[in-house]
Amino acid sequence: MQPTSDLSQVEVRRSRRRVRTVTAWREGERTVVAIPARFTRAQETEWVRRMLARLATQEQRRKPSDTELARRAAELSARYLGGRAVPTSVRWATNQGRRWGSCTPSDGTIRISDRVRGMPRWVLDYVLLHELVHLLHAGHGPEFWAELDAYPRTQRARGFLEGYAYREERGDGPRAGDDGAPDEPDEHDERDGRPDDERDTLDD
Repeated sequence: MQPTSDLSQVEVRRSRRRVRTVTAWREGERTVVAIPARFTRAQETEWVRRMLARLATQEQRRKPSDTELARRAAELSARYLGGRAVPTSVRWATNQGRRWGSCTPSDGTIRISDRVRGMPRWVLDYVLLHELVHLLHAGHGPEFWAELDAYPRTQRARGFLEGYAYREERGDGPRAGDDGAPDEPDEHDERDGRPDDERDTLDD
């Protein structure tokens, strides 16, 4: 990823059909910023700066540290599980193989595969919740899935992970330097000026 101050990898696309919105997304190492054709050069410079900063913040949020990962797990437990799932530790792991995550109920530890790092926030939240629920229900019975039903993006996240795994199996996995997640445009309206010991596992 290019630093936000490197404008040499930024492509500005002007559109007459675009009236007020400004959109930015990554295309490999290049960042594309789409703006209304009517923008002045000064407005273009300002909105490129804003959108690069927004993308950097968004990407940082999608790649949290171990500490941030544990904090997010606590937030999700409080929001969807009434705070009943309290892990002793939550951290990234590089030895998960084909698993997205794992939980050891006997000692309360949760490990999330670094393959999930960089995926959309709602996918990471699902993987965290899946492992948190294993602290309450060891298997994948009806009670387990009933707990996960509280998360509104469960089915969407499962579909995303299945598609990702299929892509890897076909050999179309992420390129070097790619975070593996689809580029989702970050769009803003120019009017508002504001740049959201049994080990249980989650397998492919």
